[in-house]
Amino acid sequence: MFLGTHSPRLDEKGRIILPAKFREELAEGLVLTRGQERCIYVFSQREFERIHESMREAPISSKQARDYIRVFLSGASDEVPDKQGRVTIPLALRSYAGLGRELAVIGAGTRAEIWDAQAWEEYLAEKEAAFSETDDDTVPGFI
Repeated sequence: MFLGTHSPRLDEKGRIILPAKFREELAEGLVLTRGQERCIYVFSQREFERIHESMREAPISSKQARDYIRVFLSGASDEVPDKQGRVTIPLALRSYAGLGRELAVIGAGTRAEIWDAQAWEEYLAEKEAAFSETDDDTVPGFI
């Protein structure tokens, strides 16, 4: 499970050092892809395969499903971290997420997310008020 917030930097070659807590789960390989809210989703190879299998269940006749799958998979890149735990983020994904040098890598349960640090701070500031007002009707059985 991916938890916490980490603050790595993007190096001049477009690489990020994965948080130490995430390395074991991602050591065999990972998939980077477009996330919602202009972040990058980071999945273990195993979790990405599970998600892909569930996508295959979507009816091909559904335009919304086709559109989502196209955007999600066309931006995907499979990577293997090097011995120092570094992984290259492809330029197209760095551009999509508007990444600068300062990053926020957050744990989101079954995935991690890579954000530009400023974008993450703005998102968090905007969403924290709604978070504190969340009740059992919004997320049943969760709280």
